[in-house]
Amino acid sequence: MGFWDSILRRDQVAVFSPRVEYIGGNEELADHYGIASSFDHATPASLWRTQPHLRTVVSFLARNVAQLGLQFFERVDETDRRRDRTSLVARTLAFPDGTMTGYDLIYALVGDVCLYDRAFWFVAESTATPTGWMIRRLPPSWVSVEESDLFTVKKWRISQGNQSIVVDASQILAFTGYSPTDPKKGSPTIESLRTTLQEQVEASKYRAQVWKRGGRVSSVLQRPANAPKWSDPAREAFREDWYAKYTGRGPKAGGTPILEDGMTLQRVDFNAQEQQFVEAAKLSLVTVASAFHVNPTMIGQNDGANYSNVREFRRMLYGDTLGPLLAQIEARVNTFLLPMLGVDAERFYGEFNIAEKLQGSFEEQAAAMQSATGAPWMLRSEARARMNLPAVPGADELVVPLNVLSGGQASPTDSGSQNRNAGKAPALKGRAPATYVTKHEQVLQAFFKRQAAAVRSRLGAKADDDWWDEERWDGELASDLYKLAVATSQQVAAATLKRLGVSPDEYDVDRTLAFLDAVSKSRAANINATTRKQIEAALEDDDPMDAVSGVFDVAKSSRSTQIAITAVTACSGFASSEAAKQVAGDAATKTWIAGANARPSHASMSGETVPLSENFSNGLAWPGDAGDADEVAGCNCELEINIP
Repeated sequence: MGFWDSILRRDQVAVFSPRVEYIGGNEELADHYGIASSFDHATPASLWRTQPHLRTVVSFLARNVAQLGLQFFERVDETDRRRDRTSLVARTLAFPDGTMTGYDLIYALVGDVCLYDRAFWFVAESTATPTGWMIRRLPPSWVSVEESDLFTVKKWRISQGNQSIVVDASQILAFTGYSPTDPKKGSPTIESLRTTLQEQVEASKYRAQVWKRGGRVSSVLQRPANAPKWSDPAREAFREDWYAKYTGRGPKAGGTPILEDGMTLQRVDFNAQEQQFVEAAKLSLVTVASAFHVNPTMIGQNDGANYSNVREFRRMLYGDTLGPLLAQIEARVNTFLLPMLGVDAERFYGEFNIAEKLQGSFEEQAAAMQSATGAPWMLRSEARARMNLPAVPGADELVVPLNVLSGGQASPTDSGSQNRNAGKAPALKGRAPATYVTKHEQVLQAFFKRQAAAVRSRLGAKADDDWWDEERWDGELASDLYKLAVATSQQVAAATLKRLGVSPDEYDVDRTLAFLDAVSKSRAANINATTRKQIEAALEDDDPMDAVSGVFDVAKSSRSTQIAITAVTACSGFASSEAAKQVAGDAATKTWIAGANARPSHASMSGETVPLSENFSNGLAWPGDAGDADEVAGCNCELEINIP
């Protein structure tokens, strides 16, 4: 069977399948037979096989792009887009050549683009697939230009071993990068990394030589120069006794030897830290990652990483890192592949499912969608399918609660408060402005900064039993929180009374100070207890000082924000409730209003109304009230005061 027949035959053999262990190609053969012995002439294929940092970065990109899935849609009209699973292009990409899946094809495509800055798909009719068309990946090392003009290629030559064929450009979908000198070629990124990769190769060789040829002596026994001279039998007896007791499985191995004649034991084992092997390896990984525009934290370089910045890095991955690569693939597929398959490119288009990666939790999605539509948006049958439950009769109708009217509430979880006080005094929502949250964050960040400096200093001084000053930290933070609580509660109380037509001077601040002081002390103690627990856990880490720094990095970022939101919520709820109590007594009622992206338990309570002196069904007197941390942390709900 000839080479051309191998490509065009309609059997199930994947001549160009990238999963074949070794097919070869001109440059691969050169490496295989040792022709390209110089690193300067090492091919992308050989670098992929031998360089771990390059392989890590390229496979990271390929896996994340392939996982997204290239989906196709039909443009019905300007406002109607429907997911397409039946068109020729959608079915062909799902089952490209009889042996590969769509994931395999995209993975290989991204790998080729990263390593060679070019990739090739052979597109032809075939009986090997259900669609009658096949797409086969051609290794870039097989493909060369046969006939071209200055800007376009008219024919390609495909070579494998000593066989080759010429293929018309209409059957090849080429993904070509940028070259400063030739519009038909790319400039592989790895060409700019050869020096960096070669440094790692040489470092690896050196380490192997050290381990192979270096003296394997972990310690040396030294006798003073004025010690009595040993006879040969005495020296040999001491050596044998030492080996028998303290080496291998000797009865005293690992114990403390008692030395004679003023002897000293000197360690002379190999020190990789002084050789800076780890630092060199980290630098190589960071350099390779940077060349491919990948944040090193995403591939295991965790220096300075914490929960908050890793979460943002993950979001950046699908924008700044993968975004341009995804756009390149989508543009080539939509512009050239669809016409090659005879698919209407004006009607159909493909795009990667980035939204699946960037979307929040299901609760966040549901709340946002509900707020945007103003009504329930999922059928019961759709919900059951999402949970892999069987269909039930009557589940294909959208259930709309009676309290949701067009032009009425924004969402079915709203309380209906716009009609509750018709003919009565207006309902009042009390919450401090966002500037108070910002002020809380600033104070907390300054506190954690002071605390970090003091704790790290004590730990660095090896003050193992005196690195935490509980009295100081609880006192300082309680004082800071108390001042903020008084200012926040006064603002909310004044705003509440003003809307009631009552002078803010009627608010008795002195009645609240004892309560605010007690709450501030309790909250400060809880915050510091959590910090201390996290530090104690960090001290068990292999690099304790770095781990302790990570604890305070999180405290100054995400923890400060969460604590600030909770504190402002609690102060606002207390102040609005206290202001109403002082002017209306027990005649007033209060209603729980769920905040944005509220936890499910709070969302279900939205609209719940109780007398001012009673607690809500979750046991809290107001949002953020002292209680179970799972019910309070990060809460941004509001309290609505209803005056008869």
